[in-house]
Amino acid sequence: MSAFDKHRDALEIHETMMGSPRGRLAVALDLLTDALAMVGQHGVYCQSTRMLGKPTLDIAYVIEQITDAKELLQSVIAPEKGDTLA
Repeated sequence: MSAFDKHRDALEIHETMMGSPRGRLAVALDLLTDALAMVGQHGVYCQSTRMLGKPTLDIAYVIEQITDAKELLQSVIAPEKGDTLA
């Protein structure tokens, strides 16, 4: 099953509000946010033995990469001056 099928309802809502490209980016951003929350939760249980209170290095790296991806998506989805999302 494709991502378009799995997330049909969310895509329909966001594409209607923002147009097709930005709507798809918004859904991708939501998926990354959900993944970030799950990885962050996992990081609570898998803490580094060297740095107490910090997630293991692999989890910290995944969190960093997802956060960076979200930042890049947000820069694309943000309306530019003069844009209207009607």
